[in-house]
Amino acid sequence: MRRFILMRVLRAVATIWAAVTITFLMLRLLPGDPAELIAGEGASEALIENLRSSYGLDRPLLTQYVDFLGGLLQGDFGMSYVQNVEVASLIVDRLPWTLLLTGSAFILTILVGIPLGTMAAVRRDGFLDRGLKSFGIASSALFVPSVAVLLLIVFAADLGWFAIGSTQDPNASGLAWLGSVANRLVLPVLTLVIINVGPYALTLRTNMVDVLQQEHVRAARARGIAERRIIWRYALRNGMLPALALMGLQLGALAGGSVLTETVFAYPGIGQLTHAAVMQRDYPVLQAAFVALAASVVLANLLTDVMSRVLDPRVTT
Repeated sequence: MRRFILMRVLRAVATIWAAVTITFLMLRLLPGDPAELIAGEGASEALIENLRSSYGLDRPLLTQYVDFLGGLLQGDFGMSYVQNVEVASLIVDRLPWTLLLTGSAFILTILVGIPLGTMAAVRRDGFLDRGLKSFGIASSALFVPSVAVLLLIVFAADLGWFAIGSTQDPNASGLAWLGSVANRLVLPVLTLVIINVGPYALTLRTNMVDVLQQEHVRAARARGIAERRIIWRYALRNGMLPALALMGLQLGALAGGSVLTETVFAYPGIGQLTHAAVMQRDYPVLQAAFVALAASVVLANLLTDVMSRVLDPRVTT
């Protein structure tokens, strides 16, 4: 087990390094000059050159990369080109809200998906099973902004049930403050759950159908073990293994979907910060945001791998 975890940790570190490197290079390939955007329209060439020098944009690419890695290892992401504040402070302010959003969506997807997929497998070809198949296929084709805009129009604009544009009510305190946080979280979380719960439940249902037909399940029934225990203790444990792999992939989808979701709902997390930084060519903010999102996804996948090994000690890859 120790060797398994060590190998997974080393793989996670390598993955984060690759993500950091790819992000650094891709941002340098984006069209547009950050110095020109900072200087504004009509700025003199001397001012633009001075800005390039101040932010190190005139240095060789390799030098920029080495300096970036060095700062990253020390927790220094540099200064925002546009906001002129430390990028680390922006990430610290925004990351908890994005983790709350994606974490809530992930947990709710699992809590809804497991019983939904299991019950559909048990009642194979029934009404629930047919409905899940249709919903799973339909939700796989949905576009995050489309769902987000629809929910925003119906439940925020028309009905006025939910507030948008912030993470909390700054004037509230205690339970009222928690209520304001939950109110602003509902629609973004619901958007991500609608997109992800169908494919997850459908995958689990397919795995469960296969497991319920295996010999060890038939043998358990022959020994008189209660059907509920067979389903929830024996069959679900084996059926969950392939679904765990999908959970890891969904974490990446949730991280990517959070960028679009936060932008639509004006939810001030890492996603909205990333979108604004793309528009402004704010390299330091983009680099830090991508690193934070990539690290979150990789660490969550590491946890998923460990859970798979705990459920089935035969897992080695």
